Amino acid sequence: MKVNRNYIKGVILLLLVVFLLGFSNKKNNRKKVRDVTIEFEGGNNLFMSYQMVNKLLIQNGATVKNQAKSVIDLHLLETNVLSHPMVEDAAIFLTIDGLLKAKVKQRTPIARVLTNSKSYYIDKQAEIMPLSENYSARVLLISGDIKKKDIPKLHFLVTTILKDEFLKKQLIGVQKISNEEFILTMRVGNQKIFLGKIQNLNQKFKNLKSFLSETMTDKTIDNYTSINLKYNGQVVCAKK
Repeated sequence: MKVNRNYIKGVILLLLVVFLLGFSNKKNNRKKVRDVTIEFEGGNNLFMSYQMVNKLLIQNGATVKNQAKSVIDLHLLETNVLSHPMVEDAAIFLTIDGLLKAKVKQRTPIARVLTNSKSYYIDKQAEIMPLSENYSARVLLISGDIKKKDIPKLHFLVTTILKDEFLKKQLIGVQKISNEEFILTMRVGNQKIFLGKIQNLNQKFKNLKSFLSETMTDKTIDNYTSINLKYNGQVVCAKK
């Protein structure tokens, strides 16, 4: 029987490749995590420090550095980081040379809530975010007896304000004065803006912008103590 030497050579070569790959993988898995690097999206680590993230990269009760790569549970580590209320997104991965990398995206606050008992941020996704010892965001201030059920409508209100360049420059605060009613505070001037319920915002803000533009242009804005937007399609003002 004639032996196909090329076939035999091919089989031997294939077995050799499989052996080398298996040996390489086994050797690679025996390597330890030599170091940990943490990267904040956009270089923005205002609210969290590198140490804070590093404390979340814990497995088996110890830091992952110097642990065997083969025992590292990337999903567990990612879940640990994502559980932090300041983190919006995270990705954890290992390089071939034993470097564990953590990429972290922090939440973006759009307003700060201040009540008699606590203070916290509302982020751009309408999630509650704790204050940071590292940095205080300059955002719109919300005060009063704020309940958890108020968060979605307050998020809608603040988002609407921030989308409008004129309103974003003029308005700096929201105060809850009753179960369903709110007032707005201005950056310049002591006028109270009675918004009423958080509804019909497009019409209310259209009327407000028209009134403010006119009175700021003719410099009569200081003649008024309050601006009321509660009534449908109207701006009712009180003079000094």
